[in-house]
Amino acid sequence: MNPLAAIGRGFLTLLATTGRIGLFASAAIGHCVRPPFYPRLILRQFIEIGYYSLPVVGMTTLFSGMVLALQSYTGFARFSAEGAVATVVVLSMTRELAPVLAGLMVAGRVGAAMAAEIGTMRVTEQIDALTTLSTNPFKYLIAPRVIAATISLPILVLIGDIIGVFGGYVVGVYKLDFNAANYISSTIQYLERMDVISGLVKAAVFGFLIALMGCYHGYNSRGGAQGVGAATTNAVVTASIMILVANYVITEMFFAD
Repeated sequence: MNPLAAIGRGFLTLLATTGRIGLFASAAIGHCVRPPFYPRLILRQFIEIGYYSLPVVGMTTLFSGMVLALQSYTGFARFSAEGAVATVVVLSMTRELAPVLAGLMVAGRVGAAMAAEIGTMRVTEQIDALTTLSTNPFKYLIAPRVIAATISLPILVLIGDIIGVFGGYVVGVYKLDFNAANYISSTIQYLERMDVISGLVKAAVFGFLIALMGCYHGYNSRGGAQGVGAATTNAVVTASIMILVANYVITEMFFAD
């Protein structure tokens, strides 16, 4: 019975953790839509999450677009379908690569920082001090981060779409000898509005998940410096997994027949 008992304990732990995250998420959403708000804190987090993540996201999407153009050309050349490279690059970037790569990069950069900052405040009792001063920790610490991440990720992904498509254009025109006008025409011709919208919706959901996981693990960290380190690791891992799961769910909603 020991193996079954271990499985049961793990399953119950999973259910309890899921419930705690659900309650935390509902409280965070409630404080995001109810006043009072802290515009200066939201703007500060917007700059921290969006503006400072732009170089990382830009470099990632640029080289992803360039590699995608090279790989697509290598594969399609076997079937004499080289003309589809531009279409594959723009659809792949807008639908999948830009949202997922931007989400994972921001999760590694911002999610870890959120968990470390809030976790340090928890173990040093600064959050308890906020409560003593009649300041709601959810309003002051969590709501600004959730709002800023949910808004800034779609903007980052939109910029990443442009940079990634430009990377594919550079490789296609200057390395693979495509005609520039034909490449641009193929890029625009087969791109639909829903392709871009689906990527931006994914980005908003990913931003919410990143901020939620970073704040949740930091807010519930225990055990001093070791606990803060564990919270930082758990925030990045859980956010990355939830991004990949949500990516499939949203893709199924938008593009399933």
